[in-house]
Amino acid sequence: MSSAEHTSHGHGSFKGLMTGFVLAAVLTIIPFGLVMAGAISSKGFLLSVVMICAAAQILVHLRYFLLLSPHQEHGWTMASSLLALILLLIVLAGSLWVMHNMNAYMMPLPDSGFTYLDDGTIVCATPEIAQQLRDAGVTGNIIVQGQQ
Repeated sequence: MSSAEHTSHGHGSFKGLMTGFVLAAVLTIIPFGLVMAGAISSKGFLLSVVMICAAAQILVHLRYFLLLSPHQEHGWTMASSLLALILLLIVLAGSLWVMHNMNAYMMPLPDSGFTYLDDGTIVCATPEIAQQLRDAGVTGNIIVQGQQ
């Protein structure tokens, strides 16, 4: 089977696959580097950059690996592209929701050295902070982080 026959059946060429691979790698490295280096101080702008790179990476996967093209299958590609857009929005919104919940429920203690749990328990970073709260007349369940 010749190369022309092989690509005529909708399979991607080696050049197209490598282009997709390089673009996907770059779209992964850019947000990773920005987050790890702390290059952008605005969390909102950083989140926007990460989400734009994520959306672009999904589009790269659709174009180069799933081979969606506007010239194929007499309009069915448009329907599948619309479905891909809906799925893209669901994935991005779900990612933001998961990251928000992880930030709200799994982040370390704030600078004050203590935080409140939903059941009213106060978790302190050090035994000294716990003692200061007790000396100040705070009642309830006060525990030191890492100790039970």
